[in-house]
Amino acid sequence: MLLNLFGSGREAMSAVDTAWLRMDRPTNLMVITGIMFFDGPMDFERLRHVMENRLLRYARFKQRVVRSGANAYWEDDPDFDIANHLHLVALPGAAGKAELEDFVNEHISAPLDFGKPLWQFHLVENYQGGAALVARIHHCIADGIALIQVLLGMTDREAEGDSAPAPRKSRFVAGEREPDDPFMRLYRPVAKMYAGVLKSYAKVLGTSYGLMMNPGKIAEYTQTGLGITQGLAKLAAMPADPRTKFKGKLSTAKRIAWSDSLPLMEVKHVGKALGCSLNDVLLSCVAGALRAYLVERGQKVDGLDIRASVPVNLRPESKLDRLGNYFGLVFLPLPIGVANPIERVYEVKRRMEEIKGGYDAIITLGLLSVVGALPNAVEQPAIEYFSTKSTAVMTNVPGPREPIYLAGTQVHDLQFWVPQSGEIGMGVSILSYNNRVNFGVMTDKKLVPEPARIIERFGREFETLVLATLLSVTDSPPDPELAELHLGLLRMQSEAGRAA
Repeated sequence: MLLNLFGSGREAMSAVDTAWLRMDRPTNLMVITGIMFFDGPMDFERLRHVMENRLLRYARFKQRVVRSGANAYWEDDPDFDIANHLHLVALPGAAGKAELEDFVNEHISAPLDFGKPLWQFHLVENYQGGAALVARIHHCIADGIALIQVLLGMTDREAEGDSAPAPRKSRFVAGEREPDDPFMRLYRPVAKMYAGVLKSYAKVLGTSYGLMMNPGKIAEYTQTGLGITQGLAKLAAMPADPRTKFKGKLSTAKRIAWSDSLPLMEVKHVGKALGCSLNDVLLSCVAGALRAYLVERGQKVDGLDIRASVPVNLRPESKLDRLGNYFGLVFLPLPIGVANPIERVYEVKRRMEEIKGGYDAIITLGLLSVVGALPNAVEQPAIEYFSTKSTAVMTNVPGPREPIYLAGTQVHDLQFWVPQSGEIGMGVSILSYNNRVNFGVMTDKKLVPEPARIIERFGREFETLVLATLLSVTDSPPDPELAELHLGLLRMQSEAGRAA
């Protein structure tokens, strides 16, 4: 299981975690939000027992943040009480999706109490005949990869498995999770050496903020065989993302939406038929949904690209038992201007290929280490500068392939939303679980007041891509997988017609 923080007393916060702490602002709270949906009702006392035995084994969840000048520390909360963090609530009215969305929207814009450990769980006891668990955890505690592992460490593979503390080693190790993540395959060998790389080029990264403002000076500082200099130059020269309906002045209110899930195998079949990865297919559907939203609102999209900041896991194997933040960012330009769905998939694939072999993720992790150690007056302009480069944060997290249970109740589905930094006003989350794929969107209310208008288009974009794929292979010999995919599409259309 991730995280091995059984110590006590005061502990210095890492520079990267400090950077995420100081990114917190009213217009963009650095809080990761997730929901577990359950088939049936959940026993609140049993849930509390599981959390006391499995979550609170880790000191971080009983520690609060203490700031001292430019530094931050973790300190044991002398008045810790789980009742301050685990709440039982009931939804009003029909207690359906609309009511749960309202509940999450109300909380997602509210800051956590910095006088206590920075996390909350709300057990919604009456959601659609079952229950839902809404979790909010501050980004300075850990990145999404670590937090997913911690939350999964609270679960079991069977209903009666929560009577004892979870074993120290996670039961959902990387080899058991969905392997089709090109970023993970690409950066895993790089992650093993990133610490040495950053140390070797501390001079470059230590002066990086000034260099970003004057890219012509980068070559004066260092020449490296690892591409660090070129990577810094590329980031420095990257222009700001264009203004669209998704990018502008932010408010203090956020809105969330989530989709009906897609069958994972059908997404894989499309990818196989087109010679692309699952990730290529999913990201092209995201680009198509964003394009359709902009077109509907009268925005010209011909030739338009918007960048997504994509988190890349750089956690070395030696730090698999730690919380904290161990990821960098790569900037993926989404081909919004490409109308043809198959052309869009291939363009996404081409752009993903261009990212391979780069060091953007290592550089951004290093920059976070630097700015987190600098005064806040220096960090904030740096964060603002980088946030102009992207329109959205986009993350793809593979979850368990088989059903899991929490406190004796089966998890029917999972959903989460990532925070945005600086002036970024949209986050897109992709999460697979139990051979299904879910999409979640968080937007700034001022920019996109109804993110459901985006999320409802993901399924349509996938159906359009399926039809285009079938038409593109009509002259080929029959493929059993594509035939099954065609039947699956017909079932989806039939179900949609009945629902309408």
